[in-house]
Amino acid sequence: MKRSLALIATLASGMALSAAAQTLPAPAAAAPAGPVKIAVIAFQAAVAQTNEGQRNFADLQKKFSPKREQLRALAEEIDTETKQLQAQGDKLSEAVLASRTKAIEDKKKQLQRDSEDAQNDFQQEMQEIFNTLASKVGDVLTSYEQQQGYTLVLDYAQQQSPVLYAQPSTDITKAIIEAYNVKSGVPAPPTPPAAAPKPAAKPPVAH
Repeated sequence: MKRSLALIATLASGMALSAAAQTLPAPAAAAPAGPVKIAVIAFQAAVAQTNEGQRNFADLQKKFSPKREQLRALAEEIDTETKQLQAQGDKLSEAVLASRTKAIEDKKKQLQRDSEDAQNDFQQEMQEIFNTLASKVGDVLTSYEQQQGYTLVLDYAQQQSPVLYAQPSTDITKAIIEAYNVKSGVPAPPTPPAAAPKPAAKPPVAH
């Protein structure tokens, strides 16, 4: 049961991009000999944080929201029926107990199957969205590095990245996000309204 609920929780998580494949631009043609100019980028984060990326992944979350609610409702139904059976078990006949137990087990199997199917569908669509957008961001990165005269750009967010340290001034992640936002023309997503502050408790009145 815990495993099923974990799968449901995964669907509800925001932008789980760790499983998405990365699409990096092809190396540019050899540059003339001269000073080496190196930059670093968190490419996967750059893709996700573009206005288009935030919009597309938010739309994906909304698309799967009904399925998440359906799975959550089924999980709660199983939990309720399990507790009822535990409370009433000694008062039920063997036939009724066996029947209700089987019904709960069948629902658990259904929840497991539906959760795994939904998770696979979500991951597949997320990867397709990411790969399409990563290709376009990669084109912007290629143009930017050529315009700025970079000899080498390293993705420091890779698990086996060779980058151990880099000056913040060499990080072009934000610059690429901004350049892509300008090119795509997609506006920034609306900022969610801030929660209203709770009124302060009134001090007790002395008598």
